[in-house]
Amino acid sequence: MRRPRVKPEHTAHRFDDGTIRIGGEIYGIAAEITDPHGWVWAALTKLDGTASPEVVEKELAAEHPRLGPEGAAKLLRDLLNSGYVEDAAVGPPTGLTDAEIERYSRNHAYFRRVDLRPGSDPWEAQWRLKFARVAVLGVGGTGSHAAWALAAAGVGSLHLVDPDSVELSNLTRQALYGEADLGRPKAEVAAERLAGVNSTGTFTHDVRMVDTEEGLRKLVSGCDAFALCADEPRNDLIAKMTSRVCAALGVPWVSAGYNGPLVTVGVYGPQGPCFECVGAGEEAKLRPGWHPDLGGAGVLAPAAGISGQLIAHEVIALLTGTNRSAPGFVRGLNLIAPDQLVDVRHPARPDCRLCNP
Repeated sequence: MRRPRVKPEHTAHRFDDGTIRIGGEIYGIAAEITDPHGWVWAALTKLDGTASPEVVEKELAAEHPRLGPEGAAKLLRDLLNSGYVEDAAVGPPTGLTDAEIERYSRNHAYFRRVDLRPGSDPWEAQWRLKFARVAVLGVGGTGSHAAWALAAAGVGSLHLVDPDSVELSNLTRQALYGEADLGRPKAEVAAERLAGVNSTGTFTHDVRMVDTEEGLRKLVSGCDAFALCADEPRNDLIAKMTSRVCAALGVPWVSAGYNGPLVTVGVYGPQGPCFECVGAGEEAKLRPGWHPDLGGAGVLAPAAGISGQLIAHEVIALLTGTNRSAPGFVRGLNLIAPDQLVDVRHPARPDCRLCNP
């Protein structure tokens, strides 16, 4: 790091008792530092992007003899490895145009805030999105919102697959369609709309059903991530097939859905337990022979929108490496009972061939 500085989103604050808060207060990424001698605060004030680490280290040691050269070196090393510091000398990576830098400025600020990996560059995260390839199976209630969010965030290549045409009942919750699109293939309309959202992306489509492992293999092959937004074949058959195919190809995948006001998202990949292991762990908690009634077709647009946005969020996190949890979990919320949060995590079964090949 040539010219370290505290990230603007993580500006430090010092309380009267000497405690330092860095990283904000409401994002789950803050840290409190006890600083009885004022050494940490002195170091933070010097990390303004104008001096090299060597200069800052020497100044600290000279101004605080009790800290000394070794103490100054360790203190500075700890701060540089905290994730709250960036290199002011690093500019946008090659591969992004001036227009893209302006377009994705809010993305850049977001990645700078949430990515606490030492030495990470938020523009690198945007670069990864630009050159990522994602397939979206199903562009209905969940998939239309997910596809829009991924395109808007800058995912460079989206392939949309759906066998259905736009129907009047779709318009209550499916974001990319209007009355003029009734009867047209959803995948075709969605690709057209996304091209208008982000002209720098490539949006392709297929109007077909994908309901076999071979079909899924052809769809997922070559992708960096896969978004499962279809529910056919039902009874989790499509998810189980996706789990097997993505495990074989080493491709992470995300699926979400809604049942009335209940919205959940599942994230799976090579680093965590598979879909069936997570499901088996949850199934074991139920009374034998009983399954919860998840309701019928009733839904409002907010639930569909949230499910799609959750998929997009998790796909972006996987593509950029900013995910905070390893794959292999389900989480969500109940819109009419916000205290009923969903957080499902179970270990891989010892005899699972996908998790223990």
